[in-house]
Amino acid sequence: MNTFGNIFQLTSFGESHGEAIGGIIDGCPAGIVIDNEFIQNELDRRKPGQSSITTSRNEVDKVEFLSGIYEGKTIGTPIGFLVKNQNYRSSDYDSLKNVYRPSHADFTYQSKYGIRDYRGGGRSSARETIARVVGGAVAKIVLRKLKIQIIAYTSQVGPIRIERSYADLDLKTIHDTPIRCPDKDIAEKMIRYIEQIKEEGDTIGGIITCVCQGAPAGLGEPVFGKLHAALGNAMLSINAVKGFEYGSGFDSVKYKGSEFNDPFYRRSDGKIGTKTNHSGGIQGGISTGEPIYFRVAFKPVATIMKEQQTVDERGKSLTINARGRHDPCVLPRAVPIVEAMAAMVILDYYLMNKSTLL
Repeated sequence: MNTFGNIFQLTSFGESHGEAIGGIIDGCPAGIVIDNEFIQNELDRRKPGQSSITTSRNEVDKVEFLSGIYEGKTIGTPIGFLVKNQNYRSSDYDSLKNVYRPSHADFTYQSKYGIRDYRGGGRSSARETIARVVGGAVAKIVLRKLKIQIIAYTSQVGPIRIERSYADLDLKTIHDTPIRCPDKDIAEKMIRYIEQIKEEGDTIGGIITCVCQGAPAGLGEPVFGKLHAALGNAMLSINAVKGFEYGSGFDSVKYKGSEFNDPFYRRSDGKIGTKTNHSGGIQGGISTGEPIYFRVAFKPVATIMKEQQTVDERGKSLTINARGRHDPCVLPRAVPIVEAMAAMVILDYYLMNKSTLL
Protein backbone atom coordinates (compact mmCIF):
# COMPACT_ATOMS: atom_id res chain seq x y z
CA MET A 1 0.00 0.00 0.00
CA ASN A 2 2.49 2.57 -1.20
CA THR A 3 -0.07 4.16 -3.53
CA PHE A 4 -2.69 6.66 -2.35
CA GLY A 5 -5.79 7.90 -4.18
CA ASN A 6 -8.31 6.77 -6.79
CA ILE A 7 -7.90 9.04 -9.84
CA PHE A 8 -5.31 11.51 -8.56
CA GLN A 9 -2.76 9.03 -7.21
CA LEU A 10 0.57 9.30 -5.43
CA THR A 11 3.01 6.41 -5.18
CA SER A 12 5.96 7.11 -2.86
CA PHE A 13 9.27 5.32 -2.43
CA GLY A 14 12.51 5.61 -0.51
CA GLU A 15 13.95 5.32 2.99
CA SER A 16 15.23 7.87 5.49
CA HIS A 17 18.93 7.08 4.94
CA GLY A 18 18.68 5.81 1.38
CA GLU A 19 19.73 7.68 -1.75
CA ALA A 20 16.48 9.62 -2.12
CA ILE A 21 12.80 9.97 -1.35
CA GLY A 22 10.65 10.08 -4.46
CA GLY A 23 7.27 9.55 -5.96
CA ILE A 24 5.06 9.21 -9.00
CA ILE A 25 1.94 11.35 -9.37
CA ASP A 26 -0.60 9.85 -11.75
CA GLY A 27 -3.98 11.17 -12.86
CA CYS A 28 -3.05 14.85 -12.76
CA PRO A 29 -4.98 16.78 -15.45
CA ALA A 30 -2.95 17.98 -18.43
CA GLY A 31 -2.23 21.65 -19.10
CA ILE A 32 -1.62 22.65 -15.48
CA VAL A 33 1.15 25.25 -15.16
CA ILE A 34 3.60 23.96 -12.56
CA ASP A 35 4.70 26.59 -10.04
CA ASN A 36 8.13 25.29 -9.02
CA GLU A 37 8.70 28.08 -6.51
CA PHE A 38 5.44 27.22 -4.74
CA ILE A 39 6.26 23.51 -4.62
CA GLN A 40 9.71 24.20 -3.20
CA ASN A 41 8.20 26.54 -0.60
CA GLU A 42 5.86 23.75 0.51
CA LEU A 43 8.88 21.47 0.96
CA ASP A 44 10.71 24.22 2.86
CA ARG A 45 7.78 24.39 5.29
CA ARG A 46 8.25 20.66 6.01
CA LYS A 47 12.04 20.37 5.99
CA PRO A 48 14.12 20.02 9.18
CA GLY A 49 16.31 22.70 10.73
CA GLN A 50 13.76 25.53 10.54
CA SER A 51 13.97 26.69 14.15
CA SER A 52 15.07 25.78 17.68
CA ILE A 53 11.90 23.71 18.17
CA THR A 54 12.59 21.34 15.24
CA THR A 55 15.31 18.79 14.50
CA SER A 56 18.71 20.19 13.51
CA ARG A 57 19.12 17.77 10.58
CA ASN A 58 20.08 20.10 7.72
CA GLU A 59 18.55 18.96 4.43
CA VAL A 60 18.13 21.10 1.32
CA ASP A 61 15.16 18.98 0.18
CA LYS A 62 15.35 20.21 -3.39
CA VAL A 63 12.79 18.54 -5.65
CA GLU A 64 13.80 17.32 -9.11
CA PHE A 65 11.04 16.49 -11.61
CA LEU A 66 11.86 13.66 -14.01
CA SER A 67 8.78 13.27 -16.18
CA GLY A 68 5.22 14.34 -16.91
CA ILE A 69 6.03 18.05 -17.35
CA TYR A 70 6.89 19.76 -20.64
CA GLU A 71 7.49 23.47 -21.16
CA GLY A 72 6.33 24.10 -17.60
CA LYS A 73 2.98 22.32 -17.95
CA THR A 74 1.66 18.89 -17.04
CA ILE A 75 1.06 16.67 -20.06
CA GLY A 76 -1.25 14.11 -18.48
CA THR A 77 1.38 11.40 -18.08
CA PRO A 78 2.91 10.22 -14.76
CA ILE A 79 4.92 12.92 -12.97
CA GLY A 80 8.09 11.40 -11.52
CA PHE A 81 10.18 13.26 -8.96
CA LEU A 82 13.11 12.84 -6.57
CA VAL A 83 14.38 14.57 -3.44
CA LYS A 84 17.88 13.37 -2.60
CA ASN A 85 18.94 12.62 0.96
CA GLN A 86 22.19 14.36 1.87
CA ASN A 87 22.63 15.19 5.57
CA TYR A 88 22.03 11.81 7.19
CA ARG A 89 24.22 10.15 9.85
CA SER A 90 23.59 6.40 9.77
CA SER A 91 26.27 5.82 12.43
CA ASP A 92 23.89 7.33 15.01
CA TYR A 93 21.86 4.14 14.68
CA ASP A 94 24.61 1.49 14.75
CA SER A 95 24.01 0.69 18.41
CA LEU A 96 20.29 0.17 17.68
CA LYS A 97 20.73 -2.33 14.85
CA ASN A 98 19.27 -5.24 16.82
CA VAL A 99 17.18 -3.25 19.29
CA TYR A 100 13.43 -2.63 19.35
CA ARG A 101 12.93 1.03 20.23
CA PRO A 102 9.78 1.78 22.29
CA SER A 103 6.81 3.00 20.21
CA HIS A 104 8.75 2.78 16.91
CA ALA A 105 8.06 0.46 13.97
CA ASP A 106 11.19 -1.66 14.56
CA PHE A 107 9.41 -4.70 16.01
CA THR A 108 6.41 -4.56 13.68
CA TYR A 109 8.47 -4.19 10.48
CA GLN A 110 10.72 -7.07 11.59
CA SER A 111 7.63 -9.17 12.35
CA LYS A 112 6.10 -8.46 8.95
CA TYR A 113 9.12 -8.65 6.63
CA GLY A 114 11.75 -10.56 8.60
CA ILE A 115 14.18 -7.76 7.75
CA ARG A 116 14.30 -4.01 8.30
CA ASP A 117 16.36 -0.92 7.59
CA TYR A 118 17.22 0.29 11.08
CA ARG A 119 18.90 3.51 9.85
CA GLY A 120 16.60 6.32 10.89
CA GLY A 121 13.63 3.97 10.76
CA GLY A 122 14.01 3.30 7.03
CA ARG A 123 10.67 3.35 5.26
CA SER A 124 8.78 4.03 8.51
CA SER A 125 10.56 7.36 8.95
CA ALA A 126 8.55 10.57 8.68
CA ARG A 127 11.02 11.58 5.96
CA GLU A 128 8.74 9.60 3.63
CA THR A 129 6.26 12.47 3.94
CA ILE A 130 8.42 14.51 1.55
CA ALA A 131 6.67 12.69 -1.31
CA ARG A 132 3.27 13.53 0.18
CA VAL A 133 4.13 17.23 0.33
CA VAL A 134 5.19 17.27 -3.33
CA GLY A 135 2.00 15.42 -4.33
CA GLY A 136 -0.08 17.76 -2.20
CA ALA A 137 1.60 20.84 -3.67
CA VAL A 138 0.70 19.71 -7.19
CA ALA A 139 -2.87 19.05 -6.01
CA LYS A 140 -3.01 22.54 -4.47
CA ILE A 141 -1.97 24.09 -7.80
CA VAL A 142 -4.90 22.34 -9.49
CA LEU A 143 -7.26 23.34 -6.67
CA ARG A 144 -6.32 26.99 -7.19
CA LYS A 145 -8.10 26.84 -10.54
CA LEU A 146 -11.19 25.70 -8.68
CA LYS A 147 -10.81 28.42 -6.01
CA ILE A 148 -10.45 25.79 -3.30
CA GLN A 149 -8.04 26.64 -0.46
CA ILE A 150 -6.74 24.38 2.29
CA ILE A 151 -5.16 25.84 5.44
CA ALA A 152 -3.87 24.01 8.52
CA TYR A 153 -2.44 25.33 11.78
CA THR A 154 -1.26 24.21 15.20
CA SER A 155 -4.19 24.53 17.58
CA GLN A 156 -2.84 22.65 20.61
CA VAL A 157 0.51 21.60 22.09
CA GLY A 158 0.24 19.44 25.18
CA PRO A 159 -2.22 21.23 27.49
CA ILE A 160 -1.88 24.61 25.72
CA ARG A 161 -4.65 25.19 23.20
CA ILE A 162 -6.54 27.80 21.20
CA GLU A 163 -10.07 28.07 22.56
CA ARG A 164 -11.47 30.01 19.58
CA SER A 165 -12.95 28.60 16.37
CA TYR A 166 -10.99 28.82 13.11
CA ALA A 167 -13.64 31.32 11.94
CA ASP A 168 -12.56 33.74 14.67
CA LEU A 169 -8.85 33.59 13.81
CA ASP A 170 -6.75 35.46 11.26
CA LEU A 171 -5.41 32.46 9.33
CA LYS A 172 -3.07 34.73 7.33
CA THR A 173 -0.86 34.98 10.43
CA ILE A 174 -0.17 31.24 10.74
CA HIS A 175 3.43 31.57 9.58
CA ASP A 176 4.24 34.57 11.76
CA THR A 177 5.60 32.17 14.41
CA PRO A 178 7.68 28.97 14.08
CA ILE A 179 4.97 26.90 15.78
CA ARG A 180 2.48 27.92 13.02
CA CYS A 181 -0.26 29.03 15.37
CA PRO A 182 -2.47 32.03 14.39
CA ASP A 183 -2.90 33.20 18.00
CA LYS A 184 0.30 35.08 18.89
CA ASP A 185 -0.09 34.86 22.67
CA ILE A 186 -0.90 31.16 22.60
CA ALA A 187 1.93 30.57 20.12
CA GLU A 188 4.48 32.09 22.49
CA LYS A 189 3.27 29.83 25.31
CA MET A 190 3.49 26.79 23.02
CA ILE A 191 7.07 27.64 22.00
CA ARG A 192 8.22 28.13 25.60
CA TYR A 193 6.61 24.84 26.56
CA ILE A 194 8.30 22.94 23.71
CA GLU A 195 11.68 24.48 24.62
CA GLN A 196 11.17 23.34 28.21
CA ILE A 197 10.27 19.81 27.07
CA LYS A 198 13.35 19.77 24.81
CA GLU A 199 15.60 20.79 27.72
CA GLU A 200 14.25 17.81 29.64
CA GLY A 201 15.21 15.50 26.78
CA ASP A 202 11.56 14.70 26.20
CA THR A 203 8.92 15.24 23.51
CA ILE A 204 5.31 16.44 23.36
CA GLY A 205 2.31 15.98 21.06
CA GLY A 206 -0.61 18.15 20.06
CA ILE A 207 -3.36 18.88 17.54
CA ILE A 208 -3.45 20.38 14.06
CA THR A 209 -6.68 21.92 12.78
CA CYS A 210 -7.33 22.00 9.03
CA VAL A 211 -9.90 24.01 7.09
CA CYS A 212 -10.91 23.50 3.45
CA GLN A 213 -12.70 26.53 1.99
CA GLY A 214 -14.43 26.70 -1.38
CA ALA A 215 -15.08 23.00 -1.91
CA PRO A 216 -18.37 22.54 -3.77
CA ALA A 217 -21.32 20.52 -2.53
CA GLY A 218 -21.48 16.94 -3.77
CA LEU A 219 -17.97 15.59 -3.13
CA GLY A 220 -17.99 12.11 -1.65
CA GLU A 221 -19.20 8.62 -2.46
CA PRO A 222 -22.05 6.69 -0.83
CA VAL A 223 -21.55 4.19 1.98
CA PHE A 224 -17.89 3.10 1.76
CA GLY A 225 -16.40 6.11 -0.05
CA LYS A 226 -17.56 8.84 2.28
CA LEU A 227 -15.52 12.03 2.15
CA HIS A 228 -14.82 12.15 5.88
CA ALA A 229 -13.70 8.50 5.78
CA ALA A 230 -11.25 9.34 2.99
CA LEU A 231 -9.92 12.31 4.96
CA GLY A 232 -9.63 10.14 8.07
CA ASN A 233 -7.74 7.49 6.12
CA ALA A 234 -5.38 10.14 4.74
CA MET A 235 -4.66 11.71 8.12
CA LEU A 236 -4.26 8.43 10.00
CA SER A 237 -1.65 7.35 7.44
CA ILE A 238 0.64 10.18 8.60
CA ASN A 239 3.40 9.21 11.02
CA ALA A 240 2.57 9.83 14.71
CA VAL A 241 -1.15 10.51 14.11
CA LYS A 242 -3.36 8.95 16.79
CA GLY A 243 -6.73 10.60 16.22
CA PHE A 244 -9.02 12.27 13.68
CA GLU A 245 -12.32 14.10 14.15
CA TYR A 246 -14.30 16.36 11.83
CA GLY A 247 -16.91 18.98 12.54
CA SER A 248 -17.88 19.04 16.20
CA GLY A 249 -16.28 15.61 16.52
CA PHE A 250 -16.37 14.04 19.97
CA ASP A 251 -17.95 17.20 21.39
CA SER A 252 -21.07 16.23 19.43
CA VAL A 253 -22.12 13.97 22.31
CA LYS A 254 -22.75 17.06 24.46
CA TYR A 255 -25.52 18.35 22.18
CA LYS A 256 -29.20 17.56 21.84
CA GLY A 257 -30.40 16.96 18.30
CA SER A 258 -32.25 20.27 18.38
CA GLU A 259 -28.96 22.02 19.18
CA PHE A 260 -26.70 20.08 16.83
CA ASN A 261 -28.67 20.02 13.57
CA ASP A 262 -27.51 22.48 10.88
CA PRO A 263 -30.62 24.29 9.48
CA PHE A 264 -30.65 24.97 5.74
CA TYR A 265 -31.43 28.38 4.24
CA ARG A 266 -31.07 30.26 0.94
CA ARG A 267 -28.03 32.52 0.97
CA SER A 268 -27.86 35.99 -0.58
CA ASP A 269 -26.08 34.50 -3.63
CA GLY A 270 -29.06 32.21 -4.21
CA LYS A 271 -27.26 29.02 -3.14
CA ILE A 272 -28.39 26.73 -0.36
CA GLY A 273 -26.29 26.87 2.82
CA THR A 274 -26.49 25.96 6.49
CA LYS A 275 -26.79 28.48 9.31
CA THR A 276 -24.43 26.45 11.52
CA ASN A 277 -21.76 23.94 10.60
CA HIS A 278 -21.54 21.36 13.37
CA SER A 279 -21.28 18.68 10.69
CA GLY A 280 -17.98 20.08 9.44
CA GLY A 281 -19.13 20.64 5.87
CA ILE A 282 -19.98 16.96 5.34
CA GLN A 283 -23.37 15.27 5.66
CA GLY A 284 -24.09 11.69 4.65
CA GLY A 285 -20.43 11.42 3.68
CA ILE A 286 -20.85 14.12 1.00
CA SER A 287 -19.72 17.76 1.13
CA THR A 288 -22.38 20.44 1.73
CA GLY A 289 -20.48 23.38 0.25
CA GLU A 290 -19.76 24.79 3.71
CA PRO A 291 -16.15 24.88 4.99
CA ILE A 292 -14.80 21.41 5.72
CA TYR A 293 -12.87 21.38 8.96
CA PHE A 294 -11.24 18.68 11.04
CA ARG A 295 -8.61 18.07 13.71
CA VAL A 296 -5.68 15.66 13.74
CA ALA A 297 -4.03 14.48 16.97
CA PHE A 298 -0.29 13.74 17.00
CA LYS A 299 1.42 11.71 19.70
CA PRO A 300 4.76 12.76 21.22
CA VAL A 301 7.75 11.88 19.02
CA ALA A 302 8.87 8.37 20.01
CA THR A 303 12.62 9.13 20.13
CA ILE A 304 13.46 10.82 23.42
CA MET A 305 16.84 11.81 24.88
CA LYS A 306 16.27 9.79 28.04
CA GLU A 307 17.10 6.26 29.10
CA GLN A 308 14.45 3.71 28.18
CA GLN A 309 13.98 0.03 28.90
CA THR A 310 13.44 -2.35 25.99
CA VAL A 311 14.62 -5.67 24.52
CA ASP A 312 16.76 -6.74 21.58
CA GLU A 313 15.83 -9.22 18.81
CA ARG A 314 16.64 -12.14 21.16
CA GLY A 315 14.36 -10.76 23.87
CA LYS A 316 17.25 -9.71 26.11
CA SER A 317 16.40 -6.74 28.37
CA LEU A 318 18.56 -3.67 28.01
CA THR A 319 18.65 0.09 28.45
CA ILE A 320 19.00 2.39 25.46
CA ASN A 321 20.13 6.01 25.14
CA ALA A 322 18.97 7.53 21.88
CA ARG A 323 21.30 9.57 19.69
CA GLY A 324 20.67 11.65 16.61
CA ARG A 325 18.70 14.76 15.70
CA HIS A 326 15.02 14.59 16.44
CA ASP A 327 12.01 16.90 16.82
CA PRO A 328 10.84 17.66 20.37
CA CYS A 329 7.43 18.33 18.79
CA VAL A 330 6.41 17.28 15.28
CA LEU A 331 3.56 19.75 14.82
CA PRO A 332 5.29 22.71 13.09
CA ARG A 333 6.59 20.46 10.31
CA ALA A 334 3.39 18.40 10.16
CA VAL A 335 1.18 21.37 9.20
CA PRO A 336 2.12 21.21 5.47
CA ILE A 337 1.79 17.41 5.54
CA VAL A 338 -1.80 17.62 6.80
CA GLU A 339 -2.57 20.22 4.12
CA ALA A 340 -0.98 18.03 1.44
CA MET A 341 -3.00 14.95 2.31
CA ALA A 342 -6.22 16.99 2.48
CA ALA A 343 -5.47 18.58 -0.90
CA MET A 344 -4.95 15.21 -2.55
CA VAL A 345 -8.21 13.86 -1.11
CA ILE A 346 -10.27 16.88 -2.16
CA LEU A 347 -8.82 16.92 -5.69
CA ASP A 348 -9.22 13.15 -6.05
CA TYR A 349 -12.87 13.34 -5.04
CA TYR A 350 -13.44 16.33 -7.28
CA LEU A 351 -12.07 14.38 -10.24
CA MET A 352 -14.29 11.45 -9.31
CA ASN A 353 -17.26 13.82 -9.68
CA LYS A 354 -16.16 15.75 -12.75
CA SER A 355 -14.73 14.58 -16.07
CA THR A 356 -13.11 17.95 -16.88
CA LEU A 357 -11.90 20.96 -14.96
CA LEU A 358 -13.97 24.11 -15.19
